[in-house]
Amino acid sequence: MDWVTAENVIAVVTALLGVLVSAGVVAYERLQQRGKRLGYRVQLNTPLREGVAETAGTLTLRDGDITENGSTLVLLRIENDGQRDIDHGDYLPSTDSEGLKITFSDKDVKAVVATIPQEAEDVRDEMRAGDGLRKRGTSVLLPKVSLERKQYFKLLVMLSGSVTERAIQITGIRDGVDVHRNESMSVDDRTPTFSPAARNITLVLAACVVTLAAIIVARDAPPPIGCARGTLKVTGSTAFAPAVRELADKYQKDCEGSTIVVDAHGSTAGIRALDAAGKANGKGAPAVVALSDGRKPGGYPELRENMVAVSLFTLVLNDRIPVENLTLDQVRAIYRGEIDNWKQIPGGPDRRILLVSRDANSGTREVFQRRVLDRNEPANSSRDCENRDDREALVTRCELDSTAQVLSTVAKLPGAIGYTELRAVSGQKGLHKVAIDGRVPNVDEIGASTYPYREIEYAYTWGEPPADSLTSSFLTYLRQGRGQDVIRTHGHLPCATPKGLRICGEG
Repeated sequence: MDWVTAENVIAVVTALLGVLVSAGVVAYERLQQRGKRLGYRVQLNTPLREGVAETAGTLTLRDGDITENGSTLVLLRIENDGQRDIDHGDYLPSTDSEGLKITFSDKDVKAVVATIPQEAEDVRDEMRAGDGLRKRGTSVLLPKVSLERKQYFKLLVMLSGSVTERAIQITGIRDGVDVHRNESMSVDDRTPTFSPAARNITLVLAACVVTLAAIIVARDAPPPIGCARGTLKVTGSTAFAPAVRELADKYQKDCEGSTIVVDAHGSTAGIRALDAAGKANGKGAPAVVALSDGRKPGGYPELRENMVAVSLFTLVLNDRIPVENLTLDQVRAIYRGEIDNWKQIPGGPDRRILLVSRDANSGTREVFQRRVLDRNEPANSSRDCENRDDREALVTRCELDSTAQVLSTVAKLPGAIGYTELRAVSGQKGLHKVAIDGRVPNVDEIGASTYPYREIEYAYTWGEPPADSLTSSFLTYLRQGRGQDVIRTHGHLPCATPKGLRICGEG
């Protein structure tokens, strides 16, 4: 497949790595906290001294009756920092009233008081149940307290001496609950900008972005194709010419020393010009590409075809005719002359029908005859598109040289109907598109639609052009890479896309 290149594989793998690392970190943090977790953090651990403090960070008490010298105040925050609630069933079944037991090494507990947020009334009530909050030797005993996610309470404990944070032990919880110590934050501490997980994922993603940017720069440094010098003429389809002109400009900017001239006068005229150039050249393939709406006619055995895109076309009608849809039978009857006034169409006014068509070299006309009418259009009967020169003709029909002439004439003449490539209608005033059997042309629905007025765009060369020639290089540019993006923006479906491959294969 054309897209399987070393650069593309590296880009895809790098992008997938970034996505997988992101998903992995998120999953890890979710899995880590999805169970029941009881955390505790020491928010205060301050020794008490009688008299004047000599050690920085101590609390000085003037009244020696309050406490004896050497006591310590410890403030604990007990919190549910998991993803699930903690209930009575998560405690060890020692007694109905005893829940957590907090031991402070070998230091006696002299006093303890609980601080509970106002919104946690249920925690306050459970703290008073049974024997309630109490002390025993070196431990603080609590009743069984249920904690919802993010609920907490605090314990201010006075101890007989100093204790380290790691010496504090909490028991009374079943093995299924993760009991862990959290780092305490004081007002002087600075919250880290990144958590370890956030920092790691940021570094990995940054590396992925830098790698992808380097790949893009490396690919854009030389053009995404093998450039060739020289001059190339592109002729043929006027329907496909706007897309080819844009691609020609881009190619010339990418590839110095190349000149591409787009001179479109119709599919049939382009095929004839290519055939004549090939026969006159006598020294291999001429630097000419002919674009055609549909396959070339018979009689040109030397021409080699390349399927490029699927193009959509549409009928257009003067705005004074308020008809939005025609059946396929009605369209054919109009061009046979069986319907010559819009009043014969439901909702149409009493106004003569004027057919504005393209000349015999037009691929748009060839597609219209083959895909819609299933026959040739009637003979030309008008030079000004309004008055019938041939009085025996059944229809008033004129032929014009370009799409622009068709659109301006349809917009000017009340009762006029014509046809054009789809994108050419954008921004045109005085006319509107007409659906066929209720179906409108839409490139996004082209695979599922049975809309009849569509055709494959072919690029023809005289035989097989040399691999290092400008002709071969531009064809590659046209059919792949940037060419696909430009072709789609002009309302065509590239044949090289998955959907385009299927439709172009059907012919």
